Amino acid sequence: MRRSYTKLISALVILSAIICFAATTIGGGSDQTASAEDRPLDSASLMKLSSSFKKGSYDEYLSKHKDTPEPKSDILIEAESFNEASGMNAAIVENYEGEQGKMVSTEETGSISWSVDVEQSGLYQIEMKYFTVKGKDSDIERGLKIDGETPFNEARSLVFSRIWKDEKAVFDRDDNGNDLAPKQIEVSMWQESLFEDASGYYEQPYQFFLSKGKHELTLTSSKEPLVIDYLKLTKPSKTIAYDELEKQYQQHGYTPVEGSFMKIQGEASSLKSTPMLLPYNDRSSPAVEPFHASKLRNNAMGGWTWRMPGQWIEWEVEVEKDGLYQIAFKNRQNYLTAMSALRTLTIDGRLPFKEAQRIGFAYDRDWQMKVLGKQNDKPYLFYMTAGKHTIRLEVTLGELAPVLRTVENSVLNLNAMYRKVISFTGVVPDQFRDYALDKRIPEMANVFREESDRLYAIARMIQGPEDGGNDRSALLNTLAYQLKDMADRPDTVPSRIDAFKSNVGALGTWMLMINEQPVAIDYLIVSEPGAELPSPEATTWAKFKSSLASFTASFYENYDDFSSNDAGEKVITVWVTSGRDQAQILKRLVDDNFTHDTGIKVSLKLVSADILLPSTVAGKGPDVALQVGNEVPVNFATRNALQDLSVFSDFREVTERFKSSVMVPYEYNEKYYGLPEQQTFPVLFYRKDIIEDELHLKIPQTWDDVYALIPELQKHNLQFGLPQRGLNAQGNDVVTTDIITLPPSPTFAMLLYQNDGQFYKHNDMATGLDEETAVEQFKKWTDLYVNYKIPIQTDFANRFRTGEMPIGIVDYTMYNKLSVYAPEIKGLWGFAPVPGTKQPDGTIRRDVGTGGTAAVMFEHTNDKESAWSFMKWWTSKETQLAFGREMEVRLGTSARYPTANIEALKLLSWPVQDLNTLLEQMEWTRGIPEVPGGYLTGRNIDNAFRRVVVQGEDPRETMDFYVRYMNEEINARRKEFNLPYEK
Repeated sequence: MRRSYTKLISALVILSAIICFAATTIGGGSDQTASAEDRPLDSASLMKLSSSFKKGSYDEYLSKHKDTPEPKSDILIEAESFNEASGMNAAIVENYEGEQGKMVSTEETGSISWSVDVEQSGLYQIEMKYFTVKGKDSDIERGLKIDGETPFNEARSLVFSRIWKDEKAVFDRDDNGNDLAPKQIEVSMWQESLFEDASGYYEQPYQFFLSKGKHELTLTSSKEPLVIDYLKLTKPSKTIAYDELEKQYQQHGYTPVEGSFMKIQGEASSLKSTPMLLPYNDRSSPAVEPFHASKLRNNAMGGWTWRMPGQWIEWEVEVEKDGLYQIAFKNRQNYLTAMSALRTLTIDGRLPFKEAQRIGFAYDRDWQMKVLGKQNDKPYLFYMTAGKHTIRLEVTLGELAPVLRTVENSVLNLNAMYRKVISFTGVVPDQFRDYALDKRIPEMANVFREESDRLYAIARMIQGPEDGGNDRSALLNTLAYQLKDMADRPDTVPSRIDAFKSNVGALGTWMLMINEQPVAIDYLIVSEPGAELPSPEATTWAKFKSSLASFTASFYENYDDFSSNDAGEKVITVWVTSGRDQAQILKRLVDDNFTHDTGIKVSLKLVSADILLPSTVAGKGPDVALQVGNEVPVNFATRNALQDLSVFSDFREVTERFKSSVMVPYEYNEKYYGLPEQQTFPVLFYRKDIIEDELHLKIPQTWDDVYALIPELQKHNLQFGLPQRGLNAQGNDVVTTDIITLPPSPTFAMLLYQNDGQFYKHNDMATGLDEETAVEQFKKWTDLYVNYKIPIQTDFANRFRTGEMPIGIVDYTMYNKLSVYAPEIKGLWGFAPVPGTKQPDGTIRRDVGTGGTAAVMFEHTNDKESAWSFMKWWTSKETQLAFGREMEVRLGTSARYPTANIEALKLLSWPVQDLNTLLEQMEWTRGIPEVPGGYLTGRNIDNAFRRVVVQGEDPRETMDFYVRYMNEEINARRKEFNLPYEK
């Protein structure tokens, strides 16, 4: 009673504060930040950047052919006229999907070539008409060669997007009345697309130089199948300025419409370029349509997910009569201070006039209404005929494109110089030594000075002549000053090398930040010119009422509860320990598939991972828990908390979905207590530009090759990376809340398994690390750090990015991280199977330990058959594939799901070459057993490692010392659980 009374008093105090605050603001106006002007970057400074070309880049290619005359005619190449197909079955199809004539169907591997006779030398754009056939739901990727050579680096990766839309026009709602994110479905259609840069670093489509005569064009498949109708070589199109278009309006007698006003909600988009662009709930203002004070409503479109160049959203509008219309967007751009987020506007697939290439949405904390037009001038008018039309906004970088290209080149140049410097000084220079870098690296000062000038120029462009600086220019100014000072005082470079490295790494992160152009759209209005538009913001009174209603609702609304309110006999409780996005995706899959097909209802709850154990001890745990670590099943099973899954009649059939290795951690006393969800394992990452091109070294195939490679790297003060712990699905270190439990080192497991070692022996009654093989491999492992000076702890992603660690063995989920967070080295790295141990017959063993997560069923579950049905459904190919694709849809490549289901993995959106590497390494995976008391094995291995490497102890004696600790703990736990033990 006293507790309830206290809670009521607290609520009244908070409510009083809200009323007092409202009383001081009603009628007083709102404090608004002035909108930033759409300020173009300094064109003179942009011209200065044009001389900074990345080697092999499109800029360099174009500079060589800048004086080439423009071609006068187009050249059509029918796809079915190909002269060669290599590594693929290129099938000719007729009258495909409503299009008359012949086309060619290409596969996701191999290449196809066409011959073309060019009558006039010139720079041609290449257009392709294609149809996106069903594949892995990812964008299509091809590489282009002309006469057997790649014309420039960017041509290796040409991306052609699929088109998506919401499955339903009306949003479904959950049992609590909240809108659900709509399911995304692909709209397969014929598209005509010019070959262009998918990253947005070049606004205009690529141009390719073709001399007079015969040439061969080759498209090499990297991802996804494609049906091609034709290729067309065409001259670059020109778009007139708005002033010229306005004159044409007058010549044609076009007049503004009258009495027309159409509002299209932003969330009601017709098409989009990526399924990541989902309608979302915005509660920043009650003026957002539709709005509910306590329920979640999908009332906005775009926002943070609509920030990457090339992403577009399209809306459909039907006008009643011919005439000139104005277009306005209610938008919110509260991300880029003192800058505008840019969009390209097209009507019915065409750019209406030159200025529509860069429509700016200025910064403001609040929602604002933007009528498209010149600054402080009358609005742009758009001629539309009666009927349906499409309005598309696409993210573009505008003047920032050459800036980012220049910064990317600067990052690569500075990282290359960093590697040269540390080749003489090492990563920890001696502060009392004169390295004479100005004599050893005579070009160093010039490089620093040139890059400093470029960065200063970019900083001035970004902050504008009237600004003192902003958060985007601060880093540029800092690094530019440092570079200039190091150029003037080269003797200070060694003592500043660490700060220099940090600033260059931050510059790479800066590129990601400046590359992002988010805008949220509430609705768009197509109306008569000069129409009175609604206010974009709610009144102060409306805001007060909304705040009061939301405050009241906070006492009874629970947005993290995904359970069903439907009553039924078959209901199982499932806990998810990851994140809200994962829970929402799983909820939709359950409702649409599992419950629909089986009639079994699921009470889904999002919980913290650390409450699983106390809830189980208290008898309040779930029926099924998902995404638990590999150490959980056996530890819980020894305490009779989990259900043995092997008792189910189809258990063996279900386990065929996975590699046998991934089942090893869940086995205890010949029973199994988990089904695998994720499986991770190491692969060898390497920088192609450094290992192969710069140092002319080969990728190591065996550990002998590694021993030979390390000294070659160390001659340049570069490092070989080895993992100390596994990674999660996002490529980050696995973090355990248990201070004792630590998985064995992936490197030690790799060496141990490649030489027929074992972690446990005698039916898991004792550790096998006292065997001669284990001791020898432990010594080999520690020798890598003692004799070869490999770093113990590293930030592999950053060192790989700078090139300081151009090669290393890391979990394959690092791929996700590098793909997103290291754009400047895109195409410059790859991965391969790990180095192995050569056998007498010449074969190479590449065994690696494997990690992951599992789904478990608790012993207290009442309806075990229903729970088992859910677990089978969850780990099935169809569900794991759907979940993996949905994760990538919502969060992008960084969330690519490392499913343990082999068939599902094959169907996720991996490039074919990378997938083949993963499948090859997966054949060598070995599971690490979990045994009673085994939670100290990894910890004691780590203790032994540090005692040898850090304190210089003898490896054999140290391992013998810690083996006793391991065996004592295993014996103690086996006695506790009444199991046979060694005496």
